[in-house]
Amino acid sequence: MAKKKTSAATKKLSQNGGCHPQTKFGGDAATAHGTPKQHRLGVAPDSRSSEIVSKTRKESAEARARRAAEIARRLIEAYPDATIRLHYSTPFELLVATILSAQCTDDMVNRVTADLFKRAGTPERLARMPLAAIEKAVRSTGFFRNKAKAIKSMSRQLIEKHGGRVPEAMEDLVDLPGVARKTANVVRAGVFGRPAIITDTHFIRLAQRMVLTENVKPEKIEQDAMALLPEASWSAFSHAMLFHGRAICQAKKPACDRCVVSALCPSAFHFPHFAKEPP
Repeated sequence: MAKKKTSAATKKLSQNGGCHPQTKFGGDAATAHGTPKQHRLGVAPDSRSSEIVSKTRKESAEARARRAAEIARRLIEAYPDATIRLHYSTPFELLVATILSAQCTDDMVNRVTADLFKRAGTPERLARMPLAAIEKAVRSTGFFRNKAKAIKSMSRQLIEKHGGRVPEAMEDLVDLPGVARKTANVVRAGVFGRPAIITDTHFIRLAQRMVLTENVKPEKIEQDAMALLPEASWSAFSHAMLFHGRAICQAKKPACDRCVVSALCPSAFHFPHFAKEPP
């Protein structure tokens, strides 16, 4: 049997753990540039999709804010214990774990960091660890070459610029290798108690389906959510959205019939697996 040829580009991606060399972890690979609006919203591309988009465009800012507030209230009530699922005991450990969580499950990251933090749980120890050893340690999280390079470089920069301590300011965090706004917000909310909208894959998908935003870029979605909700609810709402995305509003087959906010979601029941009209 003839072997399938591998392109040079494919080989290069493979050598980088399947990730583009310029990827900065903490962003979001779910952003769907160049796709139809209805697809970005997660709505089935049928005649009702254009109706959803049309109706939500007519929604006033005040009406959307009221709807967002009620969605947040219901979700926070439904997931009172929603919080960061990554295991950590220091700000540095959370920062490393969040970088490793890009395109990887929290459970896998927790298994990897359980061993990694025993060997290199501080910036000084991780900076001294050979890159090859880090790559081997984080291999199962995916994109391991880029992630290994990022956490090693990040550790060095923490030592050189911040005395080995994780900074609290957003501008200092996003200046670190491998850290974008999502990762910075996880750390700020998790260890510094700062209100934050965390635009992970689930939050982006749900915010678009619920039409709390018309944007596709994580930074813009973050700004839209911040404008709709009081600061005190940002972190709890972010965690509740993540839990709801995993449990109910999944990417391929959302369970609108079991959703506590379906009556407030313009996309509810507008998916191929709901052949009948909503009950």
